Amino acid sequence: MNDTVIVKPGATDLAESVAGISWAAVAAGGIVSCALTLVLLVFGIGLGLSVVSPWSGAGVTATTFKIGTGLYLIVIAMLSSSIGGYIAGRLRSRWIGVHTDEIYFRDTAHGFVAWAFASILGAVLLATPASSLIGGSASTVGQGASAAASRSGPMDSYVDTLLRSDQPSAQGQGASGDSRSEMVRLFTSSFRHGGELKANDRGYVSKVVAARTGLSQADADKRVTDVVTQIRADTDAARKATAQLAFWLTASLLLGAFCASLAATEGGGLRDGTWGSRARLSPSIRT
Repeated sequence: MNDTVIVKPGATDLAESVAGISWAAVAAGGIVSCALTLVLLVFGIGLGLSVVSPWSGAGVTATTFKIGTGLYLIVIAMLSSSIGGYIAGRLRSRWIGVHTDEIYFRDTAHGFVAWAFASILGAVLLATPASSLIGGSASTVGQGASAAASRSGPMDSYVDTLLRSDQPSAQGQGASGDSRSEMVRLFTSSFRHGGELKANDRGYVSKVVAARTGLSQADADKRVTDVVTQIRADTDAARKATAQLAFWLTASLLLGAFCASLAATEGGGLRDGTWGSRARLSPSIRT
């Protein structure tokens, strides 16, 4: 006994004639996701400035602020990616004569591609206004600073600590700035790649500190040791903070990809009227 297979005329040709991806929908979802990310980032900056305080005992602690910032990055990624993925799935072209499993995969891919497009677009475009916003705020706060202070490098404050005299009225009288500039260059080159002062450099720095501050050689050696220890501690703290931020960003990106893909399947299902039904689970052809 032979089974009779009925093929709907033109179904295969129609399915092949429709593109598997709607780039217009992907671009729309990615742009919306980037715009929402920018809005939420600006709101987060204002929220962060409102909860921190320069006064001791006021505002949140540094640990709470770091954790809150990381969680907020995840919230931003989930919200913006979900809305962008939903729009990408809802606006895509309807596929006729395509298996439901294939449609489910295409919807998921639309959300993932929209997330990838938004991530690349955000890395290119959103970095510029964010840098300008942060740079503008920093320049506004530092308008009253002198030109010399604005040109200071990361090692200048440590050198200031080394050369601070116990008699401020006599500090710097008759002293040349050559030794200070030399010490700044020496510290910058030594600690640029996480290194350490060499023995001869440390001895020279101690002699300069003793000559400039009037301290005994033992006290000058102790001051140099304390400053070097502080530099290493600050460098290690900056390294850990950067690593934590990288982990938070990785988690937010991964969750954003998942939310965008899931939201795109929902948007596509609502567009076709199959979301929440058993139509996706049946091995049928969408007509």
